[in-house]
Amino acid sequence: MYKETVTIVNPTGLHARPATTFVRCVSKFNSHVLVKKVNEGKMFDGRSIIMLLSSGLEQNTEIEISAEGDDEELAVKSLVEFVKSLKD
Repeated sequence: MYKETVTIVNPTGLHARPATTFVRCVSKFNSHVLVKKVNEGKMFDGRSIIMLLSSGLEQNTEIEISAEGDDEELAVKSLVEFVKSLKD
């Protein structure tokens, strides 16, 4: 398992459009991707748009992205870079 932490910098957080793009990015990888708020223990599937939208991932929220599988490191690094690139 590989994981990294990233802070959401987008002023509107991970709202519908970027959440949809995030899920599409996750689907490009074979690894199982999980996301969680750092200060909360609940993890959810990175392929679930419903979970992303209902988790309240607002600006300045620190999230942990983890993956397990044959392309886990590439998946996590790509998703972290995506989250960092969001400027709305």
